[in-house]
Amino acid sequence: MKRLLLASTLALTSGATQADEIRVLNWQGYGTDLEWATTAFTEATGHTVVHEYFNSEQEALTKLRTNPGAYDVVIINSFFTPEVEKEGLLAVIDSTKISNIKNVAPDFLANAGLNAGGALHGVPWTWGLTSIAVNNADFPQAPGSLSVLWDPAWKGRVSIRDDANEAVQIGALATGQDINDIKDLQAVKDKLAALMPQIDTFWSSENDWNQFMAAGDLAVATYWSGSAGRSISKGLDITFVVPEEGVIGWLDGLSIPETSTKKDAAHAFVDWMINPEFYVKWAAEGAPASANMAAAAALPEDDFNRMVLGDPAVVAKVQFMLPMTEETRAAYLALWQELKAAQ
Repeated sequence: MKRLLLASTLALTSGATQADEIRVLNWQGYGTDLEWATTAFTEATGHTVVHEYFNSEQEALTKLRTNPGAYDVVIINSFFTPEVEKEGLLAVIDSTKISNIKNVAPDFLANAGLNAGGALHGVPWTWGLTSIAVNNADFPQAPGSLSVLWDPAWKGRVSIRDDANEAVQIGALATGQDINDIKDLQAVKDKLAALMPQIDTFWSSENDWNQFMAAGDLAVATYWSGSAGRSISKGLDITFVVPEEGVIGWLDGLSIPETSTKKDAAHAFVDWMINPEFYVKWAAEGAPASANMAAAAALPEDDFNRMVLGDPAVVAKVQFMLPMTEETRAAYLALWQELKAAQ
C-alpha cells in the first residue's frame, strides 16, 4: 500500500480534539471509498471512514430522511441539492474549515443548486458530461451524432441508464431542445418511444456498463465522462463521444447532513476530497473532472479530462443541468414509467 505525504491535510486537521468515525453516503466506487484515500485520511487525521451506497438520487434522499444522524457526508448532484435542502436535511457549509475551497472555480462555487436556500450547502467536487460511448470493435470511426442510438443496425445492443431525468434530457438533445427549458415534451416522448425497441437492457451502475460492453452485449450506450475515463484506463476499448447535438453537463457536490454529530470531521473529509494531492492520484485511475482549479492544472497533458473537457469546442456543446421543480421531476418520471411499461 502506497502512503501519501499529506502535510497539507495534517495542517488542516491539527486542531481536531478527537478522532471520529464518519459515515459517507455515495455511489459505490466513486472516489470517496478508494482504500488508499481513506487510509491516508485516517493516517493524517485519526478519523476513520465507513461507507454506505445508493443507486439513485431518490434513494439517497430516502436514506437521509429515514436515518437521521446516520451520515456525515453525502454526495449530491447540484440539480438535486435544492430538493434535499428544502427539506432541511443539509447543513450550511463552513468554508473557514475547508482550506482548499479557495481554489474551487468561482462559477462552480456560485452554482445555484449548491447554494440553494441562499447559502452554500454543497462544496463543488467533480463535474463532467453525460453523453454516449461506443465499442471500438463495432465503430472503427466514432459516430458524430446521437442518432446512432436510433440506428436499426444496433438494435438490441443499445442501452441508456434507467433514470427518468437523464432519459428525458437525452431526448431533449436529440430533438434539438434546451435540456433546462423543454418546450415540446411530446416530441421528447415520441423520440424516446422510438428508442425503446432498440434497448435490450438498461444499465444502472458503472460496473454493469463495463460488463455489458466488455462482453460485446453493447455497441453504444449513454455514459458519463468520468466513468469513460476509468473504463479506458482499465483497458476497455471504448471511445467517449461528444455529439453534434450537445452533451449534458453535471456538477456533484459534497454536502454535510444537518443531523451529523461529527461536522468537524466531515469538513476535514470534504477538504481532503478536493485536495489536489488526492485528486491527481485519483485522476490517474480515472476520475471525473475536478472543480478545484489547482487540481485540474496539476494534471499531466495526456490526462483524459484535460484533453476532453479542456477542449473549448467540447465546452461549447455543454448544457449544464439546472435545478428543476418537483412538478417537472414528477412529469419526467411519469413519462419514463409509461414508456417502460409499454416496452
